[in-house]
Parts: sequence; structure tokens; C-alpha cells
Amino acid sequence: MKSSFHGLRTRAAGALAGAATAFWGAAAMAADKYGQPTDGAIDLQPGVTPLREHAIWFHNVILLPIITIITLFVAALLIWVIVRYNKRANPVPAKFSHNTAIEVAWTLIPVLILVGISIFSFRLLFAYNDMPKPDLTIKATGYQWYWGYEYPDQKIGEFISNVLPEDQAKAKGEPYKLAVTEPLVVPINKVVRVQVTGADVIHAFAVPSFGIITDAVPGRLNETWFKADRLGTYYGNCRELCGVDHAFMPIEVRVVTQAEFDAWVAGKGGSKPGAAPAAPAAPAAADAAASGQPAAATAQVNPAAPPPATPEPKAPAAATTPAPSAPAAK
Repeated sequence: MKSSFHGLRTRAAGALAGAATAFWGAAAMAADKYGQPTDGAIDLQPGVTPLREHAIWFHNVILLPIITIITLFVAALLIWVIVRYNKRANPVPAKFSHNTAIEVAWTLIPVLILVGISIFSFRLLFAYNDMPKPDLTIKATGYQWYWGYEYPDQKIGEFISNVLPEDQAKAKGEPYKLAVTEPLVVPINKVVRVQVTGADVIHAFAVPSFGIITDAVPGRLNETWFKADRLGTYYGNCRELCGVDHAFMPIEVRVVTQAEFDAWVAGKGGSKPGAAPAAPAAPAAADAAASGQPAAATAQVNPAAPPPATPEPKAPAAATTPAPSAPAAK
């Protein structure tokens, strides 16, 4: 019996080693794309924001090892119980039904594991809610079934973003059901605050590369933030089942340089935050422009100088009426 158990344990260890080799080999072969899914990839989508990097670290360094250890321990325990305590190997069962040490251990150890996980989890949760001073605000409104975006700081009114049709997406070499007609544009290394709401039903604004997901609830304004540190195009989508065309609500965010962002804002008819509006034209200049004649140059006036003397009006000349001639003598 001992030799058969040893052989079973050896085969299990070999299968586990083979699975681990295949797992990491596949992970190494798949070069993950930034901003969109990668065919054949098994790892998390690479992040381009501090929040996403912290979330990936929390998953890979804290959660994944703990889950792996627990899974292997429970699997080994089940195999040991099946082999050691089946009816053939153990025809006379034990009479006891309690073990105080084991019961304390299987209660206390999970509690300690959860407390350890919570320390890192709360730190990450605090980072998501501790938004720095935003450099840019975007309002995203979910509709059935498209997104509306607004840039209040740049005075850009709401514009509509629909899914890019399949033929146009193929012509541009962009992923269908991820590319859109009007993408969001944000500058690199800037804190972007996203205020999210819904116009009809509950939607959800999510961009995996940024590590953000926020519900879009009608009548409520939720918000999240990100700070992208890599130029490129990043895709997301609605993550709430919102109706028959739920799959046709993609999100596209283009991270560009500040100069490119300023040019995009100008193209949208917006302005930089704090920029004074253009002064209206003077009435004389406006009249001249309307008549098509050049406006006369205006001389600067010294406010300290006395006003020019106004010539006194001349008295009107007296009317000369010829005197009537005397009648001729008879």
C-alpha cells in the first residue's frame, strides 16, 4: 500500500510540474498588447497607470500565491484522505469525532489569512479613493447604447461616441467592437477625473489598462480617476448588462502629448481652462468690416491733456433785402 501511494504522489507531482511548465511557457510566448486583449494570453492586461500597477502587484504577489498554496494543500489533503482512509485501507474506522487543536487551527488560520489580505486590499482601496488634484475633468454619460462625453474645463459640450462599423474598423486596422467614432483624448501624465452617470439604465465605465471601473447610475454622479504614463490607444467597454446592444458600447481613450491635446481641444472649438474669451470688435471696426471698407486708425489720446478747443459757431449773416424803390414822380 505504501508503494502504491508513493507512486500516486509521484504521478501527481509530475502532472503538477507539467501544468506549471505549460502555464508559464504559454505566458512567456504570448506578448501581451497594451490597451486591448491579446489572443492566447492568460495573464492580466498590462497597465499604464499607477492604480493598475498596484492592482496587478496585489493580484500576482499577494492573492495568487495564497490561492495556489491553499489549492495545493486542499488537493493533497483530499488525495491523502481518499488513499489512506478508504474502506479497503481502513476497514475499522476511528471512534473519535472531534479534535480541538484541528478545529482551532482551521478557524484561526483562515482568519489570519484574511486579515493579511485586508491590509494590502485596504491600501489599494484607499489609493483608488484618494484622488490627487485633477488636471482635467471628463463627464461620461451612458445611453442605450452609446456613450456621451463632455469636457467642462475646456468648454467642450457633449459629443456622442458610437461603435465604429465593422467595415470602417477593418479599413483602419482597428479592433471591431472596441474602436469608436469619437474617442476620448487625454494628455499624458495628467490626473484625469472621470464623472460617470447614466441617462436611462445602469451602465458601467471600464478601461482595463487604467484599472478603473465605475457604475453609471441614472440620477447619480460617480467618479474615478487615472493618470496614464504611456502614449497610445486604450480600449474598454460597458461592464453592466444594459440591454440587447450592451456589446456595442465600447470605450476608446487616446493618450497623447500636451501639444496634441491642445490641438484637439482647439479643433473641437474648446479653449484652455482660464483663457479669457476674445474681446468683441469695436463698433467702428465692425461697421467698417460690414461695409467692406478698412477701418480708420485710431490715435491714442492722452487722458491728462486738455480736450481740443472747439471753435465757436459763427453768427449767421444778416439777410440783405433790397429796399423798395420810391415811386416815380408824375
